[in-house]
Amino acid sequence: MAQLRFTANALFLGAIWLLLSGIYKPLILCLGVASVGLVLFITHRMNIVDDDRVSIEINPIKFLGYLFWLFVEIAKSNIKVTKIILSPSMPISQNLFEVPLSQRTDIGQVIFANSITLTPGTVSVETETGHFLVHAISYTADDVDGLAEMDSRVSATELAGLK
Repeated sequence: MAQLRFTANALFLGAIWLLLSGIYKPLILCLGVASVGLVLFITHRMNIVDDDRVSIEINPIKFLGYLFWLFVEIAKSNIKVTKIILSPSMPISQNLFEVPLSQRTDIGQVIFANSITLTPGTVSVETETGHFLVHAISYTADDVDGLAEMDSRVSATELAGLK
């Protein structure tokens, strides 16, 4: 199993490197092989030291649907923040508030926290057990409801029956 993972990682990294570089001269190819080898050595060494792996326990189809929804929310939030900035009175009502989380996996919590931060006007400030501390530039009661919807959508992308 470890040999299969190593080979798959080598092929994946090599293919990504070739696609991103776009140059197929011997020196550049040798440097690419060396960089892929170095990355494989370092990741192998890291695995030996702590044997810590992050398993991706996300349903890919539901996650793609979530990404589409998130991009729409980011666009709507961009418009809202732009209106605030361009308004002569700058109606800012900053607030720090707690947002409960319902994700079962670490990767689900990371996706939720990053989604909050990606949405203009909000930032995940601190992670605590069971909730995030969030800063909003223009706080309304709807923010809590919107983040609760985001929380449930992220939780829906997680594979069932975990933890």
